[in-house]
Amino acid sequence: MHREHVRDLLHGVADGSVDVARALDTLAFEPAESLAFATIDHHRALRQGFPEVIYGAGKTPEQIRAIAERIAERGDGLLVTRLPAGAAELLVEHLPGIEINALGRTAYLAAAAPPPSGKGIVAIVTAGTSDLPVAEEAAVTLGALGDCVARITDVGVAGIHRVLAKREELASAAVVIVIAGMDGALPSVVGGLVRSPVIAVPTSVGYGASFGGIAPLLTMLNSCAAGITVVNIDNGFGAAVAASRITHG
Repeated sequence: MHREHVRDLLHGVADGSVDVARALDTLAFEPAESLAFATIDHHRALRQGFPEVIYGAGKTPEQIRAIAERIAERGDGLLVTRLPAGAAELLVEHLPGIEINALGRTAYLAAAAPPPSGKGIVAIVTAGTSDLPVAEEAAVTLGALGDCVARITDVGVAGIHRVLAKREELASAAVVIVIAGMDGALPSVVGGLVRSPVIAVPTSVGYGASFGGIAPLLTMLNSCAAGITVVNIDNGFGAAVAASRITHG
């Protein structure tokens, strides 16, 4: 249940079109639902604007389907990240209209009513093509949250002219998410070009000395460009949620 639904319900009580007892029942209806393997927070949308997102890694396809069906019943929308093998086919079979992004490993079912739109554009910038799975996770998440996305792809510092050629697009964005592996230097460059918030995402892309994303993570945490925010390795979802809170603030 979104805040907008609660607002409409309270307006109905105020004007007499909704009975008080019915309103209480609606608000109290299963704020948390317990399954054998999960406890679903059905009031997440009321508190935070979007229903509980299903993190698919470590769950079986059947567990994901069961949780997804319970959330989808509320009509508030559904997002699954890190889909494991076999889960996409099961969701498509049981939830008509669900959209699968194979590269980003996400599944998205639109809400009955669209979410409030964010202010401005969120630019998603990738250093290399290998960073695209993390970028797609971020893009799908932003779309689910009501944000407009612009993609700027493969503009890493190995060819610095590529990102410099995108200065106008970067400067016009309300928030910039910069995704990079290897040496993780791109967020510092972008952070020195724009005045909007920059959210850096280190990825696990790189040779042995990148230590599975630790090297770019440390680079981004030690950025000389002021004001850069850093999320965890490969966390496109977390970067997107942070960006959306800025655009909806």
